[in-house]
Amino acid sequence: MDKLKRYIDCIVPIEGCTLRCHYCYITCHRKFNNNKAVFKYTPAQVKAAMTKERLGGTCLVNLCGAGETLIPEEVLDYAKALLENGHYVMLVTNATLTSRFELMSKWPKGLLERLFFKFSYHYLQLKERNLLDRFFSNIKMMKDAGASFTVEVTPSDELIPFVDECIQRCVDELGAKPHCTVARDERVPDKLPILTNMTRDEYKAFWGQKFESKLFEYKLSIFEVPRKEFCYAGVWSNHFVLGSGVLKQCYMTLAGQDIVKDPSRPIKVPAIGRCQELHCYNGHSWIALGDIPELESPTYAEMRNRVCADGSEWLNERFKAFVSQRTCDNNEHYGPAKKFITVMNTMARKTIKKTRAFLGR
Repeated sequence: MDKLKRYIDCIVPIEGCTLRCHYCYITCHRKFNNNKAVFKYTPAQVKAAMTKERLGGTCLVNLCGAGETLIPEEVLDYAKALLENGHYVMLVTNATLTSRFELMSKWPKGLLERLFFKFSYHYLQLKERNLLDRFFSNIKMMKDAGASFTVEVTPSDELIPFVDECIQRCVDELGAKPHCTVARDERVPDKLPILTNMTRDEYKAFWGQKFESKLFEYKLSIFEVPRKEFCYAGVWSNHFVLGSGVLKQCYMTLAGQDIVKDPSRPIKVPAIGRCQELHCYNGHSWIALGDIPELESPTYAEMRNRVCADGSEWLNERFKAFVSQRTCDNNEHYGPAKKFITVMNTMARKTIKKTRAFLGR
């Protein structure tokens, strides 16, 4: 079995989308007009830079656009390049661009079994635009091709009157309920709270009962909780900006490196040590996959898989085994002294950054 050495969250430079969901972060920032993705490096260059040997082993790479990930057709070439390097790849998509799935369904079986789709189930928009049949047809196409998948709903107050039909359609089409995430309100950037008019208890009770989703349960349990523990983001996980080739520690990074410009150069992005975010709002990935070893969580497989009425599962056996691991199981842990030095270096970088900002540099 392949060992999970590193999780890489890769941002695709696209802000356009085929849908217009009211709760979307791009809607909040009114950026939907940006339909042109610009990539500094070719898929071949990224492939040469992101080998198993250079990254320390087999990685789980998540490709996600700020808008619809698959709008730039080049994304398929980047995903295929990473799969050909032996990594496991996840694609986040709203499943509306049928032509992209038709191309991917013809990939070799050995690549497809390491490919996973996070299908974002935007029920109200899909229903309004008469795209529900297309959505489920494309999911079934990739399932039949051998890829793994999950279906995820973003809970919103507007969905409440339609939630039962939303769930039932998924059960009828795919044999199980969709999963449910927790949406953040980016209109309140100094807090990033839950996007709802409900109280937290009401939110938990309603969506938890409806979806029975481990993803929702775990994500809500850590949402709005500042992290004080030592975090290995930077060495066990990274945020990769596909448009520029820069590998960073996390979203609120204090160190980064263009890893594509010179593939012969060693990757030297340090652990962040001390979290710089308000809270780890995507901790269902970062924490669950191992960045903070002492925190217990369901496995990533448990938060993404569903067992259907006929006994089949959304994750194939190979992908399920890979994401049942945590990076902390397969990497060296720091001792107290190294942790202390790492945190001090992070604090020093933070001070330098604030000083430069103050000086206008």
